[in-house]
Amino acid sequence: MQWIGYLGLAALALCWIPQSIETIKLGRCPVNLVFLLLASLGSFSLAIYAFSLGDPVFTILNILTTLGALLNIFYKVFPREAK
Repeated sequence: MQWIGYLGLAALALCWIPQSIETIKLGRCPVNLVFLLLASLGSFSLAIYAFSLGDPVFTILNILTTLGALLNIFYKVFPREAK
């Protein structure tokens, strides 16, 4: 049953990759800031909770999704200047 958890982990973690690549290429993030803030707060909180339970699947998942959201927040707050 744990493999299903890892499958979900991969899908949810991978969904941030296309958005993050687009954000880096554009030098700015088109995603709503409130969404990004809530996503990062939620996934960070869940990472702490999952860690306290000793659940590696959800700990890894939420750390990766937190990082994806934080990368996009960075470009939202500090967009690269157009050349």
